Amino acid sequence: MTGQPRIGDVFGEMLRDAYAVATGVGPRPLAGGRLPRPVIEIIERDDGLINGAPAAHYLDGPADWQPYDHRAVDRVRGATLDVGVGAGRIALLLQERGVPVTGLDTSAGALTVCRRRGVRDLVHGTVDAHVADGRRYDTFLLLGNNVGLLEGRERGPALLAALAALARPGAQVIAHGTDPYGTRDPVHTGYHERNRRRGRFGGQLRLRLRYRELGTEWFDYLVCSPDELAELVRGTGWRLTDVDDRDAPYYLATLRLAG
Repeated sequence: MTGQPRIGDVFGEMLRDAYAVATGVGPRPLAGGRLPRPVIEIIERDDGLINGAPAAHYLDGPADWQPYDHRAVDRVRGATLDVGVGAGRIALLLQERGVPVTGLDTSAGALTVCRRRGVRDLVHGTVDAHVADGRRYDTFLLLGNNVGLLEGRERGPALLAALAALARPGAQVIAHGTDPYGTRDPVHTGYHERNRRRGRFGGQLRLRLRYRELGTEWFDYLVCSPDELAELVRGTGWRLTDVDDRDAPYYLATLRLAG
């Protein structure tokens, strides 16, 4: 017994079970033929903080979305890459609207759920690897708080460069983020200060995900203010052209490819 989780496709296994609970068809029936209810995503931070949230929201239809999700899809134009497609909720609506949309995810299990739900065009892998496929896009979506995929000062410019390599002229990135600095909770403010002392963004999280007996490797995930996002984008070839923060602390950021 090591006391450590087995490394695996945490997100995919969680989504497959959440989908099974929602539809009544499960790939892994437990005692009595029932899956656990609800399916809970566990997020562990490197300072020991643990949070849990039901995974069912990844399957939500448009009627249950937040207003910023609707505003995001209304800004989409042209061929679209949904980065971190998850269970496909955004891609499905875009398909219904006739938008040519590709869902990309590193989780094989997530893509299995997408296929079962009817998402037609899917890519398994990273943005960086997808560059070699030769496809080009007009819109990139980083929704579901996926500004976080920029990770920090080290990774952010490389991800933005990969998106630029996939972009058609005049392409846009529509990204959902959360400004973390309105809190007075010392658990979070202390974490922010610790990060800054280490030369990191205050909201640069070090996380791993847990589900049942599985865990991910530790990874960085960026929760940042619009000003910090502007700093990260500077010099990358993308311009931060708009920040819609009417649902603060949540915001939609639009980046456009310079030139």
